[in-house]
Amino acid sequence: MDTSHHSLSALFDQLGLPSGKSDIERFTADHRLAVGQALPDAPFWNPAQATFLRDALLEDADWAEEADELAVLLSK
Repeated sequence: MDTSHHSLSALFDQLGLPSGKSDIERFTADHRLAVGQALPDAPFWNPAQATFLRDALLEDADWAEEADELAVLLSK
């Protein structure tokens, strides 16, 4: 089991997205979740990204905390 601490930057790496601080800030400024929309259901994910996020959240996996953090940032 992977017990390393994950970061938001590492989540972006896992999703295949640019993961620098300014890249994350740009992404969260340019993308929004609709009210009540679950993170994996957002239209800006490709199928692999959506599956990764859905699995992380449903299984309360190692990445669940970072996925929750991203959902909060996209809901502001």
